[in-house]
Amino acid sequence: MTPVKPEDLEALETVSQDAEACDLFLRMAHISGVGELNRFLFELEKTEELDAETKAAFAEVAQDRTFLNALDDYVHRTRLLH
Repeated sequence: MTPVKPEDLEALETVSQDAEACDLFLRMAHISGVGELNRFLFELEKTEELDAETKAAFAEVAQDRTFLNALDDYVHRTRLLH
């Protein structure tokens, strides 16, 4: 279980309620977990479909392993309850 601070719960809940964002961040967690983060970041930088600000935000989240692990844990635990 990933330790989560109380102030992180709102962010986790917000992301978990947005199906597209949740799916994207869970994919990032998986990619990071299997060691493919560098490839993801390289592809992200090459894409022309996103602006620089969006790319930077995605890259920041993708590199925050603690947040991604916490989100993965949170989503799986809350889905079990629903």
